[in-house]
Amino acid sequence: MRIFPILTAAMVAVVIYVFVFQRSLITNFNKTDAEITETSVSQAPTTNLMPTAGGAPIVSVMVLKSYAQNVDSAVNVRGETRAARQVSLRAETSGSVVSQPLRKGTFVTKGQPMCKIDPGTRGASLAETKARLAESRARVPEAGARVIEAQAYLAEALINDRAAEKLSQGGFASDSRVASATAATQTARAGVAAAESGLQSSIAGIQSAEAAVASAEKEISRLTIHASFDGILESDTAELGSLLQPGGLCATVIQLDPIKLVGFVPEIAINHVKLGATASAKLVDGLDLHGSVTFISRSADKLTRTFQVEVTVPNTDFKISDGQTADIAISAQGAPAHLLPGSALTLDDAGTLGIRALAENNIVQFVPVTLIRDTMQGVWVSGLPEQANVIVVGQEFVIDGVVVNPTFTEAAQ
Repeated sequence: MRIFPILTAAMVAVVIYVFVFQRSLITNFNKTDAEITETSVSQAPTTNLMPTAGGAPIVSVMVLKSYAQNVDSAVNVRGETRAARQVSLRAETSGSVVSQPLRKGTFVTKGQPMCKIDPGTRGASLAETKARLAESRARVPEAGARVIEAQAYLAEALINDRAAEKLSQGGFASDSRVASATAATQTARAGVAAAESGLQSSIAGIQSAEAAVASAEKEISRLTIHASFDGILESDTAELGSLLQPGGLCATVIQLDPIKLVGFVPEIAINHVKLGATASAKLVDGLDLHGSVTFISRSADKLTRTFQVEVTVPNTDFKISDGQTADIAISAQGAPAHLLPGSALTLDDAGTLGIRALAENNIVQFVPVTLIRDTMQGVWVSGLPEQANVIVVGQEFVIDGVVVNPTFTEAAQ
């Protein structure tokens, strides 16, 4: 028969039950009654409750007497360094480069030649235009003399005309003579107009020649490409013998002193940033920077809804390069706030961030707060009165309207 396997299985089940559900019987098997009683008392849960006169327990809590302090709030953003100025110097005329190249990293000054282009026949063209200008200027006195001569003829014709008119009225001159004098006057007037036109043409010739000279000189000035400001070459200048066309790159120059820190502030904090506000930043290599806000964008980015802010920082030693990551802190107007332990913060049933404070008659009250800054010493919060009794231990075990037994402590200085 198979009764022994059945008995064995039953015994194993009883042993497992005793070990799992009745372990205390095994642990107390060799103890005395006194030891069992002492163990039971030590394992009983304890509460930090005090009896009241009516017999109802009161929870004991620790309360921090906190006083408001005026603290500078700061807007923290992640940004990057950017060169204050960057320009790509490009050719405005065509020709081959005849200057030795400058290597990238070279410090250049404003007005320093970067690239020189072969002038070709531009010098001869300039000389020709100057000769035409001189010729045009020489024609002006001659045209002026013709105007004076024509005006003299006109004056004589007018006199003869008036004389013939008077003689005709006295019967001493014929009508043909009067008509001849009148025709001479009209011819003299036409001569003056032609002479003045010739003078204006000579003056226009001078202006045209001057424009041609200016154009030729401008073309020659384009043969040398200069640095537009003090900076550092970001690329080599054009190689000797290379052909530059209009728009061809000669060199790229960047200005690193001062340098800009560019960050993007969310729209919820942009009203706290003011022009001229002091700012500090730390680069990834640990370098600390200090400057001021010089630009605040008034147009938000359409995708991120953030506003660009620029901080200008001196960089006389050129330790800061373009494109480094920076953590920027922009100071904002100070506000009264309380420094509390982070553990003092709690949430009400609606999920509102706040603290539980001690009101009159030791009654618990929930007070909403706004988190300003998180530091190693604690959290700075606003929304509390000048002096507040904040429950820092036991706040999670009480609710609004409950009477507690407080133990006060002062904030560490």
